[in-house]
Amino acid sequence: VIREEVHRETGEAEEVDEETFFTSQESGGTIISTALEKMLEVARARYPVSDWNIYVAQASDGDDYANDPPVCKRMLDEVIMPMCQYYAYVEILDERESGIFKDPDNGAALWRAYRQVDEKWPNFAMKRIARRADIYPVFRELFARHRPELVA
Repeated sequence: VIREEVHRETGEAEEVDEETFFTSQESGGTIISTALEKMLEVARARYPVSDWNIYVAQASDGDDYANDPPVCKRMLDEVIMPMCQYYAYVEILDERESGIFKDPDNGAALWRAYRQVDEKWPNFAMKRIARRADIYPVFRELFARHRPELVA
């Protein structure tokens, strides 16, 4: 479902509308855990799990501060994954990096931390995108109505 509010990560995460998300030119360091905290804050305030199914899609270039990926993994394992029906992570690569990261075991610290989450949680999925043409097919695959690995 497309919502009018979309989250982005720029140092401290903030909730923004769709237009701001797609047109803002902010840059700076990323602390991914702040975006996860903001997602939890919004979900707890407006979408209690007793009334809502929680689906999360995160897209990132994978850059994160060195000590943050373990924090993100812990937040996912302990709080976020138990409350979510589904969590999709998409890492956006530079097309020149696609050969280097063809092997899913290769990657930066955030990718490696998320691989551990992916191994533990069947409702977690992750993919990489290196070409603009891959965006729609990858999201379509991630959110296919009947994903084989989720069918009992």
